[in-house]
Amino acid sequence: MRRLLCVHILVCCLGMAHPFCPSQCTCVFHGRTDGTGSRTVLCNDPDMSDIPVNVPVDTVKLRVEKTAVRRIPTEAFYYLVDLRYLWITYNSITSVDTGSFYNLKVLHELRLDGNMISMFPWESLKEMPRLRTLDLHNNRLTAVPTEAIPFLINITYLDLSSNRITTLPSELMDIWPPFSGVPISTNASQKVVLGLQDNPWYCDCRISKMIEISKMTDSPVILMDLFLSCSGPENLAGVLFQRAELDNCVKPSVMTSATKITSPLGSNVLLRCDATGFPTPTLYWAKSDGSTVNNTVQESPGDGIRWSIISLTGILYKDAGNYSCKAKNVAGDAEATISLSVAGTMSTTMPPLTPSNSTGPTSQGTTLSFLTDIPNLSAATSTAPPRTSTIISAVPKRPKTTPYNIVQKGSLKQGKNQQGSNGRKLAADEKSKKSNASKSVKDFKIVEETASSAVLLWTADGLPNDVPLTVVYSPYGEDDSKRTVETNAGSGKVFLEGLSSGMRYSVCLVAKGGAVGKDPCVDFYTLDSIEDSGQSQLLVIISGIACALVLPLIVLLIYKILALYCKGSTPDLEGEELEKESYVKFETISMKQRTLNSHPTELWARRQTNESERMLLCSRSSIDSQMTYKSDSSRSEYLC
Repeated sequence: MRRLLCVHILVCCLGMAHPFCPSQCTCVFHGRTDGTGSRTVLCNDPDMSDIPVNVPVDTVKLRVEKTAVRRIPTEAFYYLVDLRYLWITYNSITSVDTGSFYNLKVLHELRLDGNMISMFPWESLKEMPRLRTLDLHNNRLTAVPTEAIPFLINITYLDLSSNRITTLPSELMDIWPPFSGVPISTNASQKVVLGLQDNPWYCDCRISKMIEISKMTDSPVILMDLFLSCSGPENLAGVLFQRAELDNCVKPSVMTSATKITSPLGSNVLLRCDATGFPTPTLYWAKSDGSTVNNTVQESPGDGIRWSIISLTGILYKDAGNYSCKAKNVAGDAEATISLSVAGTMSTTMPPLTPSNSTGPTSQGTTLSFLTDIPNLSAATSTAPPRTSTIISAVPKRPKTTPYNIVQKGSLKQGKNQQGSNGRKLAADEKSKKSNASKSVKDFKIVEETASSAVLLWTADGLPNDVPLTVVYSPYGEDDSKRTVETNAGSGKVFLEGLSSGMRYSVCLVAKGGAVGKDPCVDFYTLDSIEDSGQSQLLVIISGIACALVLPLIVLLIYKILALYCKGSTPDLEGEELEKESYVKFETISMKQRTLNSHPTELWARRQTNESERMLLCSRSSIDSQMTYKSDSSRSEYLC
């Protein structure tokens, strides 16, 4: 009793308790008269640096605004299964994880504007299948990748304004009317709102569809700002989208060789289409069931032109249908369809029917006739009309027994027994004949082998000349590449050609239908190719000439090296010779003293000098050679 009382008190306390609210947030419950309501949580504390984790689980709307939060971690809101509105605006967020929005199955609106996000995880949108509003304006996005397009199909409000985006993939506009192919509706709920203003758009063919939408007066795609302008190229800078004219940007146009083709069954068909546009469009074929056709040939003879051909070989009924040739470039797409019909029927060959005790009924158009001449009875004949196929029932029915049927069965049985005995006799004779054919071949050999041919000889002893024989030959051990030559026993000779040089071959002489392994066989080798031997001889000759030219050079080089070595080993002798040739004997010329009795012309006398005086004279000569002397009485002269 006491335990029950404690449980009752605990339940009452839980019912009266209110969900816990984070300390830095404000929680508001909006009640209704029917007792239900929704909870809104607002977190706007400037000191908050992380996403709160203790938000009440019944929260329907969560707002995290003007905080210092820089990152949205993985599975930050996985427990908020009722969350329908998530606003994380004007914070300092730079990073968003791929799994940040895990388990938000009922989220309808996601706003991340006013942050510093440069890379958004577009694949995370698949965790929010009911998302319709995505606000990313006033961030740092530079592009929307093509991979993001499948996740934006259900978005009806997309704001990419005030970013750094210069272009968008042309396929993005294809998910919305009028480019999606869906009929344009006047229902306001089916409108798509795009915010693309305040971006540095580069106006070229990639955004030609977006420019086309801006010029439409009644479009299911509504632009928040109609006055979008180009930032590039230079000739379009500052020009409004509504007035921009793109050069060399032409939507594709497709033409086919025919719109309807009827071809006989089993024939070959070529389907061709030509496309024009700029940039040069790409072409691909698709059948009516949406499957692509691969056996195509394409070529672009010039800029802006491309053609494609499908080759269908031996067409069947399954090949009939519509073939669509689709052209696409960044400016748009187009397609044309060719309808292929298959006419005629395929003939069916029926095997002969063997009469038996019970005969099954045949389909309409089939006639079975029994012959009364029993020895000549081999089978029933089956005839079919030209436009129907013969079909035999898989469940035979026993016919009624009549006197005629009894006589017929007896005759058929007798004919069958007689036919069986005759067949066994013929088979035995044929087998004996074939066995004798293989045993009567003698002197089976190969002669005159060459690099690519050989001659096979044999002697047929006791065999008629017209007995058919088959020569089977192949490289040794390669049974998959056998070749045959048909001949007869009387020829006695077969020329084998098309062989490879330097290989081993096996050749057998086979009688038609002979027993396996009983046929005479022989192995032989083909000769090496003359061209190969000639090339080898040429290589030997060239090598000999090269050696004859190089060898004298090597000897001369060795001689020079030895000569230099020997010359460098006798420096003393060369020094002595150099000294003898470089130095001369010096003499000094001095002036005689004047005397009264001497001749006035004899003013000079000669005397020998030693080595030190000689070097001194040479040095002074180099210094005093440019001097000008004042008088002849004081002049001295030094000769070196």
